[in-house]
This record gives sequence, structure tokens and C-alpha cells, in this order.
Amino acid sequence: MKGDLTVLGIESTAHTFSAAVVSQKRGLLCDIRDIYTPPEGSGIHPTEASVHHAAVAGRVVGDAVTQSGVSWVEIDGIAYAMGPGLGPCLRVGAVTARTLASSLGKPLIPVNHAVGHIELGCMLTGAVSPLVLLISGGHTMVVSYSSGMWRILGETLDLTLGQLLDQLGRYVGYASPCGRRIEEAASGSRRYLRLPYTVKGNDVSFSGILTAAKRLIDSGEPFEDVCFSVQETAFATAVEVTERALAFTGNKELMVVGGVAANKRLAEMLGVMVARHSARFFVVPLRYSGDCGAQIAWTGLLAQRSGVSIPVEKGTVRQSWRLDTVELPWRMTK
Repeated sequence: MKGDLTVLGIESTAHTFSAAVVSQKRGLLCDIRDIYTPPEGSGIHPTEASVHHAAVAGRVVGDAVTQSGVSWVEIDGIAYAMGPGLGPCLRVGAVTARTLASSLGKPLIPVNHAVGHIELGCMLTGAVSPLVLLISGGHTMVVSYSSGMWRILGETLDLTLGQLLDQLGRYVGYASPCGRRIEEAASGSRRYLRLPYTVKGNDVSFSGILTAAKRLIDSGEPFEDVCFSVQETAFATAVEVTERALAFTGNKELMVVGGVAANKRLAEMLGVMVARHSARFFVVPLRYSGDCGAQIAWTGLLAQRSGVSIPVEKGTVRQSWRLDTVELPWRMTK
């Protein structure tokens, strides 16, 4: 295998269709995105999002290759998000990747979307083998690397943190994703309204928070106060289970990745906790906290460098694909 691999990665798990190009020696060369935006008050409709992805796929991929400065001939592999995610959206990315791999005669590399968040975070922050808090619309879990895989030490039992914020926002008429608007509303309050606080073992539950928050809104409580209270309660549960995992593993690195990693209040709370354990704290850069082709391209490069690829005809999708079932040969050699 040549010394400087170059991989094109395609992300299409939910509302974002993105393509990126990475080089083993030069790092991330470009990341191009086009995001499906649902109507106000609505969530992501899988079929409508997939229609959007199909319409923009050719342009996004073409722009990524053009802006990367590499030629099609120089691309060594085509990586794509095999899952987890929304089926119709995943299939657009898979078809695009299979078509490119077949026409260019390049290896096809399947990537787990959640693993992609973590591996890109490590590359961008410099974290080596951290305890990871992965929080987004599709994931809420605390994971640690052990024996060839990322192992889950705690996770949500129902809604993800991102879903909690999105559903709260949609209840008052916002369109998903709502995290930023919830954060903005919460910044205007310091009045805490009591909400359910549910930690079971080292897992969390957010459905009770959402139900209670909706009742508070219906009863006339100011939306800013509800948002502040939801953040404080939900983030506190996430910090609690993360701290327990940090103490259990003895890890001296904590990294937070995923779309909700962009929330400044959450980072503040985690930072206070991490300082108590004299650990290093890493937050993925804001631009790359959400879904992006870079996470697929970089993880695809790591996988291809370790000999991972599949025949083009097996380039299917896996809507439910837990990250603790994914072998990581590139980490086994460290």
C-alpha cells in the first residue's frame, strides 16, 4: 500500500449530505456539506431528506474533489457511512459510494457513523485513547476503548440528548435541529424549575424530562426558564454517568463529540468535573461537532490503511449498527 493514502468520504445518515477528502500525510483537505432543513415545527422526514440528498449528491461530491486539489485518479478509496442512521438517507450515500468505487475501480470502505465521530475527534483534538461522551441526535453514550473495540459504559435508555432538545424545540414550533435555539433561550434564564432526574446504574433517561417540560410550557411557564431547567437537569445526568466512568476507568483524557458537543454550558459543566480528576479535557471543534464527511473520510482512511474494504456488491446499509460491535484494527496495533 502506498505511503500517502487519499480517501473520499460520504456522510448521509440523517439531515446532512457531506463529502470530504483526507490525505494520510496532509490531513483534512476539504469538507463540503448540504443540509436538509425541514419546515418549522417539523423533524427530519427520512424520505424527504433522502430526496434532498439525491438531488445534491453529485454537486457535493464534485465540489469536494475539486476543492481538495486532488484528481480522481489520486483517490485511493471511497468510504461511506454504512450506518447507523435513517434508511432512505443511508441508501443515497451507499449508492453514491458504490457507483464511484465501481466506476473508478477503487476499494469501498464501510464506516460506522458513531465511530467516525470519535476517530475524527481524536485526530482534530490530539486525544489518544480518551473516555468519550458521544452526544448527538442519534447517540448518547459514554464509551472507552478496550480489546479492539469502543466499549459502552453508559447510554440513554430512551431519547438521546439531541432528541430531547429537538423535540422540546419542535413543541413550540422550531424546526430540527433545535439545539442552538434551546441553548440561546436557556442563556436568558437562571430560574430552575424542578424536573425528573433519572440515572439507572450508569444509564440515563430523558423521556420524563421531556414530558414534564411540555407540561410546564402548557401551564404558562416562560420558555426560557423551561430551557434552562432542561439543560441543567439533562446535562447533570450526563456529567454524573461520565464522571462515574472516568473514575472507574482511571482514564486521564475525556473527549466530547457529536452535535450537542457544541453546547457551551455542557462543556462548562464537564470541564469542572474533569478538573476534579486532574484529567485533560477535549471538545471537538464546533465546525466538526455535527455530522460531516470528514468523520467518514478520516475513519475510512484508518480502516483502509489497516486493510479494511468490502466488495462493491456488498455495499449495503445497516440502520442499527452499534459501535461496540465494530472491530478497530488500526487501534489494535497501537
